[in-house]
Amino acid sequence: MRVPPVELPPDAERVLVVGSSGAGKTTMAASLAARLGVPHTELDSLWHGPGWVPRPEFERDVDAMLATGRWVTEYQYRPVKERLLTGAQAVVWLDHPFPLVAVRLLRRSVVRAVTRRAYWNGNRESVAMWLRASHPLRIVLSREFWTKRRRTEAELAGAATRGVVVVRLRGARAADRWLAAQPPRV
Repeated sequence: MRVPPVELPPDAERVLVVGSSGAGKTTMAASLAARLGVPHTELDSLWHGPGWVPRPEFERDVDAMLATGRWVTEYQYRPVKERLLTGAQAVVWLDHPFPLVAVRLLRRSVVRAVTRRAYWNGNRESVAMWLRASHPLRIVLSREFWTKRRRTEAELAGAATRGVVVVRLRGARAADRWLAAQPPRV
């Protein structure tokens, strides 16, 4: 029996999109923000400075975004996760199966390395970066995927007890159907 996902509150203007690397957090966050008529801030753009070094202004920039009271963003980066979750009215969890996430992440990494497209602050991905312990491919293809999933589940359970609405979507089709069912507010 399929359980329909929880609906967003009709007045939700502070929404986090949660998921592992490769789950589609940024794509979902941008699409959902457009439907809700709320600004989307991509946390990767605030985190990555030149040379892939974290920007010293990151936490200050996140606090400024949170202070606006209207945002959709991704739930990531340990230094700000608690603030993000505390400020959220709702969370959309892209709890996709491991094979889907692994394939998406591998495809994304290959495309980025081959095209050498510039991302945040002129950074470009290379195949050599895949060897870094911090690279998403290394994390997802290790036990860390399951550890992070369990940690996320516990964090979101705690948020739900505080009244944060948690929408858990399992699989790409479920996420696509759910997003298509969200009525545009603009």
